[in-house]
Amino acid sequence: MNFKKIKSNSKILKFVTNTFVLILVPFIIWMLFIDDNSYLTHRKYNIEIDNLQKTIQFYKIEIAKDKSIIKRFKDSLELERFAREKYLMKKENEDIYIIEFDTLKNE
Repeated sequence: MNFKKIKSNSKILKFVTNTFVLILVPFIIWMLFIDDNSYLTHRKYNIEIDNLQKTIQFYKIEIAKDKSIIKRFKDSLELERFAREKYLMKKENEDIYIIEFDTLKNE
């Protein structure tokens, strides 16, 4: 049998051997998987961008909290209270007793 006869009889073979299909399929494979600007690369970068945006939001919230704490520390009494509670600072003639509570129930 001749190839032209088979080709004329089969619609699938006619489609596959079309010049446009022969050029388009490798091009699509190249653009989706192999190229530096492939779909997979873009997908990875989009996931990374989303994670970075979440991190930015987290740090913006933390900065807002820290700014409010700094505003409170403009008052020297509030600053002294914070230093005593957080860093266990004391005046010269004071004694500090640290009481730790056991949060687990002993049964």
